[in-house]
Amino acid sequence: MDIKLTDHFTYGKLLKFSMPSVFMLIFASIYSVVDGFFISNFVGKTPFAAVNIIIPFTMMLTSFGFMISTGGSALVSMKLGEGHQNTADRYFSMLIYISVILGILLSVIGIIVIRPVSILLGADESMLEYAVQYGRVLLIFNVFGILQYSFPSFMVTAGKPHLGLKITIAAGLTNMVLDALFMAVLKLGVTGAALATGIGQLVGSVLPIWYFLKKNDGNIHLVKTNIEIRPILRACYNGMSELLTNVSTSVVSMVYNIQLMKYFGENGVSAYGVLMYTQFIFMAIFFGYTTGTAPIISFHYGADNRDELKSLFRKNLRLIIISSIAMFVLAELFSAPLSKFFVGYDDELFKMTASAFKLFSLSFLVCGINVFASSFFTALNNGTVSAIISVLRTFVFQIAAVLILPLIFDINSIWLALTVSEVLALFVSIYFILSKNKKYGYLK
Repeated sequence: MDIKLTDHFTYGKLLKFSMPSVFMLIFASIYSVVDGFFISNFVGKTPFAAVNIIIPFTMMLTSFGFMISTGGSALVSMKLGEGHQNTADRYFSMLIYISVILGILLSVIGIIVIRPVSILLGADESMLEYAVQYGRVLLIFNVFGILQYSFPSFMVTAGKPHLGLKITIAAGLTNMVLDALFMAVLKLGVTGAALATGIGQLVGSVLPIWYFLKKNDGNIHLVKTNIEIRPILRACYNGMSELLTNVSTSVVSMVYNIQLMKYFGENGVSAYGVLMYTQFIFMAIFFGYTTGTAPIISFHYGADNRDELKSLFRKNLRLIIISSIAMFVLAELFSAPLSKFFVGYDDELFKMTASAFKLFSLSFLVCGINVFASSFFTALNNGTVSAIISVLRTFVFQIAAVLILPLIFDINSIWLALTVSEVLALFVSIYFILSKNKKYGYLK
C-alpha cells in the first residue's frame, strides 16, 4: 500500500517513506567511493591526491542542484498541501528549466578557470595536470550533475521515492562498471574516472526527465510554462542553506587541503580524501533521511496540521539521535578496514588515515541533529534560520577550527576540527528550535 503525504506518519511509515531517499544517497555516495578506490589503487597516490584537491571545486558548482531541489521541493510540496496542483506543476517545471540553464553557464565558467583554481588550491607540479584533466572532463557533464542532485527531492515530492532509488542505482552501476572498464582495463587514468562519473550523472538525470515528461500517476509533472522570477527566487532563497552547506563544505575542504599540505604533505591530502569518501556514506544517511521527510513536513505545514507537525518533529529527532550513536560506533569499528581498503598499499599513509579516522568519527555523534535542524526549517520555508545554522556549522566554525586548533595543540588536532564545529553548531540549532516554536508550534 502506497504511503501518501496526507497520511499520519508513525515511526514505521517515516522509515518506509524515507528509506528510498536514504538508500538513494548512500548508493550515490558509494559510487563516489568506488571512484576513489579505483583512482588510488589503479592510477596512484599522486593522482588520488590531485583529484581530492579539485573535487571540492567541482562539487561546489554542482551543489546548486541541492539549492534548487530542497528549496523547490519545499515550495512545491506546500502548494500541493494547499491544493494548488497546477501551480505545483508550473513551479516544478520552471525550476528544472532553470537548472539546465545554470548548469551550462557554470560548466563554461568552471572549464575556463580550472587551471588557476587548481594552483590556488595547492596542486603542486606533480599534481597539477591530473587535477586539470579530471576537472575539465567532469565539468563537461556539470548540467547533468546539477540535475542528478535536483531530482531525488522532487521524486519524493512526486510520491515516487522508490523509483528515484531505482534510477540512482542505475546511474551508480553505470559509473562503477565504467570505472572498472576505463581505469582497470583501458588504463585511461583520471580521465576515465571523470568520464565514468559524468556518464553516470547523465543516466541519473535523463531517466527522471523522461519519467516526468510522460503521462504518469505522480504528484507533479513537467509542463510547458513561462519562467516566473518570484517563485524561483523564493525557492532559491529557501534552499540557500543547502547551497551554503555544500559550498561551505567545498571551501572548507580546500582550506583543509592547504593546511594538510603544509603540515603533512601529499599523505595528509590523501588521508583526508579517504575521510571525505567515507563521510559521504555516513552523511548520506542523514541527508537522505531529511530529504525523504522534508516534503512531509512541508505538506502538513502548508495544510496547517499542527498536531502532525508536532508528531513529525518528535519522531524525527528521536530517529536522528539513535542513528547518530549507531554511526559513531560503526565508524570506530571500521576505521582500520576502511583505511586499508583505500590506501593499504602504503603503510605510512594507512597508519595516518586510520588514526585520523578515529578522531574524525566523533563528529557523527552530533552532526545529525544539526543536519535535521537545518532541513526542518527549510521544510518550514524558513530559509534564513536554515542558512544561519548551515553557514555557522559548515563554514565559520569549521574554518576557525581548522586554522586555530593546530596552533594551540599539536598538528593532529586538525582531525578534530569537524567535531568542534559540530558541537558549537549544536548550541545554535537548539537555540533556534526553542525560539521558533512559538511561531510554528512543533513542540508540545
